[in-house]
Order: sequence, then C-alpha cells, then structure tokens
Amino acid sequence: MAAGPRASSVRHRVLALAVVVYLITYMDRVCIANAAPAIRQEFGFDTVTMGWIFSAFSWSYALFQIPGGWLGDRFGPRRVLATMVVWWSAFTAATALAWNARSMAGFRLLFGLGEAGAFPTATRALSHWLPATERGFAQGITHAGSRLGATLTPPIVVFLTMRFGWRSVFYLFGLAGVVWAAAWYAYYRDHPQQHGGVNAAELAVIGHPANNPQAIGPAIRVPWGKILGSRNLRVLCGMYFCYAYCLWMYLTWFPTYLLEARQFSLKEMGLFASAPLAAATLGDAVGGWLSDVLARRFGTLRWARRSVGILGFLVMAACVLPATVTHDRYLSIALTTVALFGLELTVGVSWAVALDVGAGFAGSVSGVMNMWGNLGGALSPILVAYLVKFYHWQAPFVVAFGLCLLGAICYLRIDPDDRIVA
Repeated sequence: MAAGPRASSVRHRVLALAVVVYLITYMDRVCIANAAPAIRQEFGFDTVTMGWIFSAFSWSYALFQIPGGWLGDRFGPRRVLATMVVWWSAFTAATALAWNARSMAGFRLLFGLGEAGAFPTATRALSHWLPATERGFAQGITHAGSRLGATLTPPIVVFLTMRFGWRSVFYLFGLAGVVWAAAWYAYYRDHPQQHGGVNAAELAVIGHPANNPQAIGPAIRVPWGKILGSRNLRVLCGMYFCYAYCLWMYLTWFPTYLLEARQFSLKEMGLFASAPLAAATLGDAVGGWLSDVLARRFGTLRWARRSVGILGFLVMAACVLPATVTHDRYLSIALTTVALFGLELTVGVSWAVALDVGAGFAGSVSGVMNMWGNLGGALSPILVAYLVKFYHWQAPFVVAFGLCLLGAICYLRIDPDDRIVA
C-alpha cells in the first residue's frame, strides 16, 4: 500500500520566524542595560535614576499586555504583530535621540507599549499552527530565542559602543525589527488553510481546526468573564510574577553588578554577562522539550508541566544565595549560570500552560499572565536600585531567593488540564 503524501513543513518555518522575533525583542530590551555605563557617564545619572529608566519599559509593557493580547485574538496575528514590531523598532531607535532622563524614560515607555502584545500575539500566532504535543517545545525554543538575543547583546553592545558610541546600538537594533516585520507579513497567515504551502497532510498533523472551532475567524468575542474569574489563571499569574521579577533583576542590573560589585572590566563584563544568559537559552529549550516528553510518556499534562516548573524554581533558589555570598567572583558567575538555567526551565512550560488552558483565546490568557509577570519585572529594577543604595548588592538576591520558593509553591496548584474556556 502506497504511503500518503509527506506533510509539508510550513509550521516549522512559522516557528522559526517566531524564534527570530523573540530574539529581537530581547536584544531591544536588554541593550540599554549593557549601554548603561556609557549612558550614565555621559548624562551623570545615578543608580536610582537609571533604575527608573530601566523600569519605564516594564510599566507600559505590563499594563498593555491585555490590550495587546486582545488585539491579536481580535484582528489576527499577521497584521497585529507586524504593526507592533514596526512601532517598537521606531522607539528603539528613538532612544538614541534622548537628551535627559525624562526623555529617555519616555522613549522606553513608548517602546514597552509596542512590545506589550508581542509574546501574547506570537503565542496566539502559534496556537493554530501546532498540535498540543509540540507546544512545550515550541514555547521553549521561542523563549530560548529571546534568551539567545540577550546572550548575544552584551558583546555586540560593548563592541558598537567602543567603536561607534552607544547611540549606534539603538539605530542598528531598530532597523533589524523593521526587516523582520516585512518578512513576517509576507509569509505568515493567520490560519494554516490560508497558506498556499500547507498541504492536507500537514493540516492533519496540526489537527486543524485547532483547539477552538469558534476561533477560526479573525474577529472573535473574547470571554473575559471566564478568563478573569479563573483560579487556575490567578495562580499562573502569581507564579509568573515571581519568575519575571527574578529575570529582570539580571536583565537590567547584572552588567552593573559585575562592574561595581565584582570589579570586572568593561570587556570582561561583556563576556561574563553573556554566560548566564547562554545557560538560560539552553534552559528554555530543555524545559519545554522535557515537558512534552513527559506528557507523551505519561499521557497527562498536569505533572508533565508541574514537575519541570517546580524543578526550575528550586534549582534557581539553591544557587542564587551562594552566588552572591561567595568571595570568588568566577564561582559567582558559575553559580549564577546554573541559577539562570534553572529559572528558565520554567518559561516554556509556563507559556505552554497558557496555550493549554486558553486554547483559541491563548493570546488573551497569556496576555493576563504576562501582565502580572511584568508588573514584577517593572518593580524589580526599582527595588534593586533602592536595596543597593540603602543596603548592599546581596540584598536583591535574598528577595529573589524567597520569590523562587513562592514560584515553586504556585506551580503545585497549576492545572493545565483545567481549560479556562471549554
């Protein structure tokens, strides 16, 4: 008996495009942290002022998560995500035009508004393209792309700053986003059957129509009552708050910590700031992949998602305090590298859970989760600045330790089998 036609692989190219945009998002977010020493030298900003500038992005990013996710659900990811990327790329470039602290914070605020819907809309973009057993890997590999962007950024920023000045960083990174937006709009379609390269065999693999037949059209009504009333989502949001607070402590202040607390040179900082983020990249991919493997082996999402999330938070908690109290600065880097690997094990799983419980409304569900996460991300750089000013550099890591334990407890109560929208 002849085998049927081989499934096309358009969904893998869509996933690759998503990985690239995740990479760009983090390059645009963290470039300011690595340019901060040069910016502070030019403008004379103190630690607290720089903390508020770092935080400006996170406030608008957090508060516009729900509108951003709703836009992707309501009008479709193709148009919405392309528009968002062009918007935030323009304000990435505009950061180079800042003339004082307020103008720089204002540009970062508008930049955050544009990026706010990126992850929820990208999650929604993949919801119709991937079967359930590929979601953990997909979320892991996309977030690995974001951490790869953060990993590549420090040496790139140091090189560009030393050769061309810190403003060149923002111009170049802004241009990259515009190029991606053009490629996305040209190739992506909101539903697989709309893409000329998708054959019937690939549609069968995907299981299209996807999770919610009511979500096939681009204009749908989002059931906010069910979403906001979900206990499952509230626990998910609490967990993601703990995660994002810890992550943003490293994304914003870790380069400065290496310079001031560990006495590394600027060139050394560019190298050692990348090491924990490289481990985070691996952690993203491994966490999502491992969760999918466990789901296929045991036939249940509940403990496949929970076990990986709990493990990740506990690894982070076990390493974060030793990393800051040790007097050996190279051991500190090694322990921080393991800590970030553990923290990032949780990420692909968290976004896979948003897909699991949100189904055709995954953009809105993940938007709520990411909003709460980034409220933690908004508080993190400010609180770190004050803790360092009034106490010492060890204090922020003590807070992170406690939040990691709380995140592990939250994961015990998350149930990916409990669909918010049936």
